[in-house]
Amino acid sequence: MMVKPTVAELLQHAENRYALVIATAKRARQLSLGAGPLTDKKEASMVTLAADEIAEGVVKIC
Repeated sequence: MMVKPTVAELLQHAENRYALVIATAKRARQLSLGAGPLTDKKEASMVTLAADEIAEGVVKIC
């Protein structure tokens, strides 16, 4: 099974895997608490939706 976006694609937007995991989890929590999505993609999983937002560059990792 192929997962999109891949970790390699997402790492282009983060300094390291740790920062990527923290940012993805934080954004997924925001989404699950009612924050509006910043992308047009429809995903059942908040984690996948957060990853899509990071891959598209609409969520920045500090």
